[in-house]
Amino acid sequence: MPWIGDSCNLVQMDLELLQSISLAVSQVRTVETVLKMIVSGLVDTAGVALARIWLLGPGDVCSTCRMSAECADRRTCLHLAASAGRSCAGGADWSGLNGGFRRFPLHVRKIGWIASTGEPMLIEHSVSDTKWTLHPDWVRTEGIHGFAGHPLVFGGEVLGVLGVFARTHIDRQQFKWLRVFADQASVSIANARAFESIQSMQLRAEQENDYLKSEVKANLGGFRGQSPALKAMLAQIEQVAPTDASVLILRESGTGKELVARAIHDNSRRADRVLVKVNCASIPRELFESEFFGHAKGAFTGALRDRIGRFELADGGSLFLDEIAEIPLELRSKLLRVLQEGEFERVGDERTRPVNIRVIAATNRDLKKEMAAGRFGSDLYFRLGVFPIQTPPLRDRLEDLTTLAVDYLEQPAKRLNVLVPRLTAENVRELCNYDWPGNVRELQNVLERALIVSGGRDLRFSLGDSNESMVNRAEPASPLNTRTQFLELERRQIVEALEKTNGKVYGTDGAAALLGMRPTTLSSKIAALKIRRPERR
Repeated sequence: MPWIGDSCNLVQMDLELLQSISLAVSQVRTVETVLKMIVSGLVDTAGVALARIWLLGPGDVCSTCRMSAECADRRTCLHLAASAGRSCAGGADWSGLNGGFRRFPLHVRKIGWIASTGEPMLIEHSVSDTKWTLHPDWVRTEGIHGFAGHPLVFGGEVLGVLGVFARTHIDRQQFKWLRVFADQASVSIANARAFESIQSMQLRAEQENDYLKSEVKANLGGFRGQSPALKAMLAQIEQVAPTDASVLILRESGTGKELVARAIHDNSRRADRVLVKVNCASIPRELFESEFFGHAKGAFTGALRDRIGRFELADGGSLFLDEIAEIPLELRSKLLRVLQEGEFERVGDERTRPVNIRVIAATNRDLKKEMAAGRFGSDLYFRLGVFPIQTPPLRDRLEDLTTLAVDYLEQPAKRLNVLVPRLTAENVRELCNYDWPGNVRELQNVLERALIVSGGRDLRFSLGDSNESMVNRAEPASPLNTRTQFLELERRQIVEALEKTNGKVYGTDGAAALLGMRPTTLSSKIAALKIRRPERR
C-alpha cells in the first residue's frame, strides 16, 4: 500500500499501475491538470516519494536562481511545472513550485543533464552522491534509495524532464516501464497544449469577430475635404503609417481622432489584423488591469473563466488608446513595460505572454503640462509620443464645411426617411460664421437637429445665437465669449443629466440616453470638462 500519514511503507511500481495512470491522464485536455495527475498518480498509486516535472521555458529569474553561477546560457532553462510528495520526517508537503529547485539550468546536475542530452538516468545505489544532489542529508533523512529521470520527448523535441525519487530501489525493469510511461506522458502534454492552443485561438477569433461586428456599426467613414489643415494632417499619416512607430494624436474632442487611428492602421503592414479601440475614460478604475491585460479563471470574484484582454486581442494588429491621460497612475508602469518589452501577465496568472502591437494613443489634454504637474510620467509620454499628430479643429477647416455638411445630412435623412434638403448660401454663411467648439461631432448634431426641426422645408440651425440667449437668460451680465458660453452650457446640461440619472452614464435610463449621445462620448466630455459625477445611491 502507499504510505499513509507518517508511514513510509511503499508498494513497488509495476506496469499495470503506470498504465492506469496513463489512461486517466490521456483523457485530460488542460496542461496544468495533466501535469498534476502525472506526479500525483506516481506518488499516490505507484508508491513514489517525490515526483516532479520540469518543462523548458525562457530564462526569467536568473538574478535569484541558486544555480545561476553554473548556467552557461541564460536564454533557456527548466521550469518546475508540477510536484507531488510528502516528507516522512514531519509530513511536509512537497507540492509547492517556488522552492530552490523551481529552475534548473541546462547541463547542470542530473535534471539539467537529462534535458540537454535527451538521455534517461537511473541511480540505483548512490543517490546521496554529492555529484548528483545538493542535499545528501535530505536523501538520508527521507530514506531515498533510487532515482529515475526520463526526458519528455515529443516529435523529436525535448519538452522537459520527469524526475522520480523512490524510497525503494528502482530496478532496470521498473526503469524501462517508466520510460514507456514518460513517452505516453509526453504525448498527453503535447495533446493538452494543442487543445489549449486551439481553444485560445477559437476564443480570440470569437472575440475578434464580435469586436469587428461592433466596429462595422460604429465606423462613420473616412476624412472628407480639401483644406490645407486637413491635407497637412493626411501627409503626416502617410509618413508614419508604414512604420511601427507609436503615434500620439493631440487636439480637441470631436476632431476625428478615431478616424486618424483607423487611417494609420489601414495604411500599415498590420491592416489585415484588427484595430482594437479603448476609451480609457469609460473604464471603471477597478477593472482597468483586467480590461487591458485579461484575467485568469478564479483571479477574483466573478472571474468564471479565462478572459482575453485588449492587448492580447490586438496582438499582431494595433491598439488605439483614447483619453490616455485617464489611465490610473498605478497601471501606467505596467503599460510602459508592455510597450518596452512586449510582454505582460493576465490578472491572477503567472505566465508571461509575448505581444506584438502598435499603440496609437490620443488625448485632448496638454500632456506637457500634465507632466510638469506630476500627473503624467515622462517615460510613458516619450514612449507614446514618438510621432505626434495634431488633428485640426473644424474652425480651421472652414473650406471643408460644405462638403462635410452635405455628407452628414445624407445619413440622418435616410434614417429619418426624409428628402435630403439643399444647403442655401445663407446656410453656408451661417455655418462658417460659427466657432464650432464641439467640432465635427457638434456639426453632425446640429445638422440632424435641423433636419428634424425643418420638417422637410428650409434648414434652420440652432447655433451661437440660441446658445448665447440661453446662457444670458441664466446670467444676464455674462461677459463670456461664444465658445466659453457653449462649454458652460454643455457643462450645465451634463451635470443636470447626471443628477437626474443619479450619476449613471450607460443604459436606457442613463445620462447618455437622456442627452441623446453615445455613452463613450459623454464619458469623454465628463473628463474633458472635469465634471465630478455624483455618487450613485
